[in-house]
Amino acid sequence: MVTIGIDPHKQTHSAVATDALGSQLAQRTVTARREGFGQLLDWGRKLDTDRVWVIEDVRHVSGSLERFLLDRGETVVRLPPRLMADARRGMRERGKSDPIDALAIARAALREGIDTLPTARLAGPELEIRLLALHRERLVNSRTRLINELRWQLHDLWPEWEIPLKALIHPGWQTKVSRRLQHADPSVRVGIARDMIRRVRELTRAIGTLHDQLADLVAKAPQLLTKRGIGVLPAAKFIGEIAGIDRFTSDAQLARLAGCAPIPVSSGRTDRHRLDPGGNRQLNHAFYLLAIIKIRHDPRTAVYLAKQRANGKTNKDAIRSLKRHLVRRVYHLLHDPNTVPTTVCLT
Repeated sequence: MVTIGIDPHKQTHSAVATDALGSQLAQRTVTARREGFGQLLDWGRKLDTDRVWVIEDVRHVSGSLERFLLDRGETVVRLPPRLMADARRGMRERGKSDPIDALAIARAALREGIDTLPTARLAGPELEIRLLALHRERLVNSRTRLINELRWQLHDLWPEWEIPLKALIHPGWQTKVSRRLQHADPSVRVGIARDMIRRVRELTRAIGTLHDQLADLVAKAPQLLTKRGIGVLPAAKFIGEIAGIDRFTSDAQLARLAGCAPIPVSSGRTDRHRLDPGGNRQLNHAFYLLAIIKIRHDPRTAVYLAKQRANGKTNKDAIRSLKRHLVRRVYHLLHDPNTVPTTVCLT
């Protein structure tokens, strides 16, 4: 079997084909356009009938090539960029170029095992959910920055006016601030504050609309929403970032992608594991928030955490174990809700 590593860029895509041992067989660089995609596919088909394409997972740059290959029945897997970086550091050839990176991608995939990497798939509802969720997060961040600046303007205008924390994200308080500004004496500062509150209100309406759209899409996976601690936004994050549970053959593979799989750091008589700093950090953060919600609102989860601490684990180690359990549960909820494992902390 031939493994073809691809280093994608906005203008060009570089590909290097290797054998099963990682020895380079051929290389090709094409333009990042449909014509170039066709040339790359013809080149790959001439190498071997049994081939797999390994693309560095930079979705905005590689997405069009992925879809082109998948539409034509090719096998495509995604390689996390951190794995490619590790492979490049261990290469004998010095320097950096697109073909060198493409070779490192192919060798990293062979080292990790092609079967262990998530396969690419055609975009579906998961992509729509992911795009909407990310867009909503950007709008929330923009609103937060505006509110922080607006609070200083309001404090300068009315130092005695105490506005509760997070009050300005609610339409009621936004209306109250807008009315007070409308009755204030005209000035440059008042005009700026009026413009800020107008923009905050527009962003709030847009955020609410996006939440409703996400709720409609996430409703197609009701098994997530029925579980305590998983609302519309966490469910959207899980569905969008996992991008198709069928890409994973086991919950262990999903845990590795999410950076929730334990990393052994044992030596001598010391037997312990540590947190994984790699993986999909968006997905990892979603599992972390779910773990915190479980700890605060589920008494059985709190008991589980206390038992882990009593057994000598630190708080971080206990949360890591909990996150690993949550990965297993979410995997089974999405893959087959009827086979969800029951644990003392997650029921």
